Amino acid sequence: MARRTRRARRMVAEINVVPYIDVMLVLLVIFMVTAPMLQQGVEVEAPKAAASPLDDSDEPPLLIIVNQDGEYFVNKAENPDAPVSLTTVSELVAAARKVDPEAPVLVKGDRASNYDNVMRAMVAAQQGGATKVGLVTDSQPPQSNAEER
Repeated sequence: MARRTRRARRMVAEINVVPYIDVMLVLLVIFMVTAPMLQQGVEVEAPKAAASPLDDSDEPPLLIIVNQDGEYFVNKAENPDAPVSLTTVSELVAAARKVDPEAPVLVKGDRASNYDNVMRAMVAAQQGGATKVGLVTDSQPPQSNAEER
């Protein structure tokens, strides 16, 4: 009698990761395309200065933006892309200070903006209760001694 030996088939416990890789690549492409579109706010060209950056915090600061036309924008307004009046700036600062009295208030003025418009934004922030108002600048590379002369 011929004896038949049966091989026991063992189950393969492997995960097929190819579909997951395909999904991840599609998500990567989607995020790469949509990330530049998520930039929110008013485009201003801040002056350059060799200043040290502020400490990072969990809560974003209240940002008052002054564009070159002298219009005011606040990042925590109902519509951050719509210009607001100086009285509205004061009211928004006061509302933000009631929620968090230590919240930083920053003014970002376009370099082509009138100095008077930036100062009015700072005064409006102080009228809203801000005791410290900072100015936002773009970082500037350190200058060599030859460039300073």
